[in-house]
Amino acid sequence: MPKANETVLEIDLKAFKHNFEYLKTKVDASVKSLAVVKAFAYGSDAIEVAKYLEELNVDYLAVAYAQEGIALRDAGIKSPILVLHPQPTNFKLIVERCLEPSLYSPRILKSFVEVAEKENQKEYPIHIKFNTGLNRLGFWESDVDHIIKHLNKTTSIKVKSIFSHLAASEDLNEREFTLNQIQSFKKISEELISRLGYQPFRHMTNTSGILNYPEAHFDMVRTGIGLYGFGNSVKENKHLKPIATLKSVISQIHMIEKGESVGYNRAYKSLGFEKTATIPIGHADGINRAYGNGNGHIFVNGKKAPIIGNVCMDMIMVNITNIDCKEGDEVIVFGKEHTAETLAENIGTISYEILTAVSQRVKRVFRR
Repeated sequence: MPKANETVLEIDLKAFKHNFEYLKTKVDASVKSLAVVKAFAYGSDAIEVAKYLEELNVDYLAVAYAQEGIALRDAGIKSPILVLHPQPTNFKLIVERCLEPSLYSPRILKSFVEVAEKENQKEYPIHIKFNTGLNRLGFWESDVDHIIKHLNKTTSIKVKSIFSHLAASEDLNEREFTLNQIQSFKKISEELISRLGYQPFRHMTNTSGILNYPEAHFDMVRTGIGLYGFGNSVKENKHLKPIATLKSVISQIHMIEKGESVGYNRAYKSLGFEKTATIPIGHADGINRAYGNGNGHIFVNGKKAPIIGNVCMDMIMVNITNIDCKEGDEVIVFGKEHTAETLAENIGTISYEILTAVSQRVKRVFRR
């Protein structure tokens, strides 16, 4: 890929396609694919990624909030879009923009029915979510009677799918818990379907669920982090390709003497004659302040350059004393070789947080 001359996030769509197709090999041909594009498509660009997913014939898209779905509709995205965490204040907009809400509690179900009826809807598609152990959102098994009661009172909505969410599908030490979740979902969904009198489709697995629990694939699988290149295990990471490379450049090089300080609060003081580089990326761009003072690093001409001093809002300074480089040279914050997952480990976090933290002021460049 071309060398950077400013801070950019490069998105490799060829790698994205590889990940999409690899994950599809893990499920039967009859199983639908839902791609999660919430949080700006895990920090890349939801609109561009959604457009590409439509080229790949994805069956469904999912976002967290209504405004994310509205942005996709405004960009011309036609695919069905599941809103995973809708709120009543946005229900009218959801109907107007043909988004499909996850309904997860008696209050939310009642509120949406009221809006659907007011908007004169007929069998508007909804998705019923059950809590099987994540304890975040979802109806309980004991709510089935309540759900059926409400559905029997109206023709304004129709259940498109029934779903749940695995809590620890990446952790094989929690296999017994996960299998209990799957069994619980089977029982609940079968009861609801028998009482509905028609067959909504079912889905439960996230990326790790796709890879580790084929018995939970049901009618559709949901993939998020896997599309972006991470399989939550060393084994699966080998089969996936990180799609995002965060690049920047050296703005200026300084030669400092022993005892001189670098950055705010004089947090770093030189132990001898040293060479530092200033990079135009900071905590406003997604470089957490926790990476300061040697906890994080970037790569300059393939060599590790530790971040010194405190991370600034718009800049970091790195030690390049033993690195042959010059002003204007490209640097890599994370990418295919030095991944976001590896960077995350330095401060005890996960790749999800690193990817989604990249500010939208950072220019996105897409490579096919």
